[in-house]
Amino acid sequence: MRFKKVVIIGGGVLGTQIGLMSAYTGHDTTLWLRSEGSVGRTQPKVEQYSAAMIADLEDAKKLVGNPMGAFLYPHGLIRSWEGCTVEGIDELIATAKKNFKELFHLELDLAKALEDADIVIEAMAENPEQKIEMYGKMKDLIPEKTILCTNSSTLLPSMFAEYTGRPEKYCALHFANTIWKNNTGEVMGHPGTDPEVYDQVVAFADEINMVPLQLHKEQPGYILNSMLVPFLTAAQALWANEVADPETIDLTWRLATSAPAGPFQILDIVGLTTAYNINQMKPEAQVEGTLTWKMGQLLKEKIDKGETGVTAGKGFYDYTK
Repeated sequence: MRFKKVVIIGGGVLGTQIGLMSAYTGHDTTLWLRSEGSVGRTQPKVEQYSAAMIADLEDAKKLVGNPMGAFLYPHGLIRSWEGCTVEGIDELIATAKKNFKELFHLELDLAKALEDADIVIEAMAENPEQKIEMYGKMKDLIPEKTILCTNSSTLLPSMFAEYTGRPEKYCALHFANTIWKNNTGEVMGHPGTDPEVYDQVVAFADEINMVPLQLHKEQPGYILNSMLVPFLTAAQALWANEVADPETIDLTWRLATSAPAGPFQILDIVGLTTAYNINQMKPEAQVEGTLTWKMGQLLKEKIDKGETGVTAGKGFYDYTK
């Protein structure tokens, strides 16, 4: 194992999942949070996602001997399905519980969190100013050896490289939601990223059971979100333009494509705050009366009511029932 200490900056949906996946695979993992209030918001996510990972391992035992098992098993939790046994999965469950307890830590002291880190993954909201401010706080605290990554969904690492204090050791490592099942690790450097550092990040993605997906150049949205964001934007435009309600739009997509979830169900998983931040980065979002502006207003209304998605219990759908 090349990376012994892993630090995640931010306890949102993906930050929490990345941290748990890192601990699951045997890495000493620290999740840095801004305040006691952040701890209160993050702890339920830790419990939710760690329980979901254990539950998916339990369910995987039922797939042993089933020809569909090779397609349905949680790919991030079980490195290979070939030869997998119930006893082997029980061992993984026992190790997961032990690692979650012993290797996963929450920390409010930034200097303490970053001490002796091998790799730091910034997993904050899609807000350029907040990211730049965070890099400014970190750059004199991060050890010389440390690699710094961003999990930004749409922003380019070249936008922030100069603020990190280590542009040659900085790149993007992006994950899909429910990373223990959808185990993608998109690796994207910027022109100043050291090729050796890039290769080390690829190796780290593999260490935490992701499939490293290597990009050869910078691309806003990487591979996944270059396809996903326009799809979600199109759905929001239909809603904002009063063509149809979210439930009907989702139903249309599910019926026509046999997809398990529609765009607004996906938005609930992603989180409406992230969707709002992405929307507001478009210049037309600031021009009153445009469709993009209206989309932002509608998302903001839901956010202000606390309806930010699955983790809040309500978004476009109610998850408290």
